[in-house]
Amino acid sequence: MGLDHRELRNGLGRFATGVTVVTCRNHEGQPHGATVNAFTAVSLDPALCQVTLTRKSKACAYLDGAPFAVNVLAEDQLATAWHFAGRPQEPQPEWVETPLAPVLVGNAATLTCRPWRTYDGGDHLIVIGEIAAIEVAEAEPLLFYAGGFRALREKDKAHWAASVDCPDAGWFDAGTDFSPLRRERTAAS
Repeated sequence: MGLDHRELRNGLGRFATGVTVVTCRNHEGQPHGATVNAFTAVSLDPALCQVTLTRKSKACAYLDGAPFAVNVLAEDQLATAWHFAGRPQEPQPEWVETPLAPVLVGNAATLTCRPWRTYDGGDHLIVIGEIAAIEVAEAEPLLFYAGGFRALREKDKAHWAASVDCPDAGWFDAGTDFSPLRRERTAAS
């Protein structure tokens, strides 16, 4: 017995994700992008990341053995997310060429990748790229949760109030003296 697709989407949608646009070149060499929230880090050594795209997307065909970029969208790039999700926006997002793949301007982070491996993922394709370059900005990320775009809210620090491990309190001040819980025995004792 199969799962109800709507219920499956609702359940998976309870996991908050960042929003990315995977960019590459189409068969004519023009920049192309697709909004993707299925992105994850895979490995630090070698530096690998993964994106998962529906097989129905044009980008899926363009990524076969091709370099690409993962543009982690900033919270002010909602129009960019919609643009590459099939709802064109004006003005159009701004592109910059890099040696490997075209990238978008204004991202929270940009990872430019060489192709590594591609795997069958049912109705999706799992694409793993080797990160060749990374650029990080101070911008907050755009999020996706329960079928809608969201933004981070101010951190709630109340849960740290009762903890001596609160990182905002400096953990331990420079004058803290640590004495053993029990005295060590010496050879004379």
